[in-house]
Amino acid sequence: MIKSLNTAATGMKAQQTNMDVIANNIANTSTAGFKKSRAEFEDLMYQTEKEPGSISGANSVTPTGVQIGLGVKTSSVHKDFAQGSTKITKNAFDMEIQGAGFFPVQMPNGQIAYTRDGAFKKGPDGRLMDKSGNVLQPEITIPPDAAGVDISQDGTVAVITGLNTTPQQVGQLNLVNFVNPAGLRNIGRNLFLPSNASGLPQQGNPGDAGLGYIAQGQLELSNVNIVDEMVNMISAQRAYETNSKVIQASDQMLQQINSMR
Repeated sequence: MIKSLNTAATGMKAQQTNMDVIANNIANTSTAGFKKSRAEFEDLMYQTEKEPGSISGANSVTPTGVQIGLGVKTSSVHKDFAQGSTKITKNAFDMEIQGAGFFPVQMPNGQIAYTRDGAFKKGPDGRLMDKSGNVLQPEITIPPDAAGVDISQDGTVAVITGLNTTPQQVGQLNLVNFVNPAGLRNIGRNLFLPSNASGLPQQGNPGDAGLGYIAQGQLELSNVNIVDEMVNMISAQRAYETNSKVIQASDQMLQQINSMR
């Protein structure tokens, strides 16, 4: 009976992790470039009381054995990089990646991080940077007298200055992709860092093989479906409650054994 107590406890812990992941998804429903996560689980070791296929008699074996599972654990939290919906902003420095890829940005410590959030701003020195002040790489500086900014699908950044009506190119956007984006390490602020699981960054111009295109004046929203998350939340809550009832039932059975004379 003690096994059922421990097994149900692992189930409650797993569903708590599941609820934590769902809560984070719901909380970031309005976060630009956010990618939803999914908790994945695996069963624990089994206590084998009789091996499947063991000899049960002359020229006969048991078709099944006696194996009692000892619970569940969280095996991974998988990040889903499906494309999010589009929001039209008409802001010249808002950019959406239509397809695969990440914007590389340089953090204050000099490390390069990667993001899907294309809400960039013009800094005090004219350089494009994200909301946290991380500078877009390679650096693109917008002249102070720029009257208009045009960012093409292939990442070419051109500006119109003064009375000059001919756009002048001031930079080229690069995108970066990974063999396994789900293996990237989340560090918050819509940023990712490479890991051994993600593979090395592969850089190229927008539209190159394996990379998406740039759409100016719009943003990629979160790919969280609030209805799906509500269903998942209810399912996790019911599973948590059921595991708690298993513990209560097991405890009552132990009490009956202890009360026997």
